[in-house]
Amino acid sequence: MYVSKHLALVAILVAPAFAGEYAVLTSGMRLRIDRHESEAGMVRLYSQAGFTEVPESSIERFETDDYVPPLPPPPEPAPVAEVKAPPRDAKTMVRDAAGKYALPPAFVASVAKVESAFKTNAVSSKGAIGVMQLMPGTAKALAADPNDPEQNIDAGTRLLRELLIKYNGDVAKALAAYNAGPGAVDKYDGVPPYAETQSYVGKVIESYKQSGGH
Repeated sequence: MYVSKHLALVAILVAPAFAGEYAVLTSGMRLRIDRHESEAGMVRLYSQAGFTEVPESSIERFETDDYVPPLPPPPEPAPVAEVKAPPRDAKTMVRDAAGKYALPPAFVASVAKVESAFKTNAVSSKGAIGVMQLMPGTAKALAADPNDPEQNIDAGTRLLRELLIKYNGDVAKALAAYNAGPGAVDKYDGVPPYAETQSYVGKVIESYKQSGGH
């Protein structure tokens, strides 16, 4: 019931402009990638985080990105005394992870807000850990330490990207799969009839809308 109502939210997946190209899916989603390769009906979409395989039929076209960023300024001389940078807070790490995986920061922040209110030490009654509330098994599959805030946020954001690609840009299905697992979404071909999952999807989408979607 969330898919039709919030179909316009697919537009949140328009990635920021960096050198590379865009994969335009049949759903209308534009995904920023570095390059792609096609083989046996499948397409590999390469990015800084690695690659994801999608069916060739889900790709409408590829668009080149001719933007070349300016050369960075020369590095400044190192200070005599090393000054340790203060630890980054969860919101900063969420924003950085969103940029790394070409997702809108406000979207990833909405998930983190609903999951844990950005609390790095959050542990649910079911054993989900950290800002992105990763279950130990999920964290292990993503090769991440769920108790390390940076790895937790990075892995959770990477999982969101993979689910968005798996469900061809369907935001509601991706969020439902993040909450209840892809098996439940595939079983019901949409948001499963679980009160917790339906409430979760609605809360994340509403939080994103209230943020202005930036």
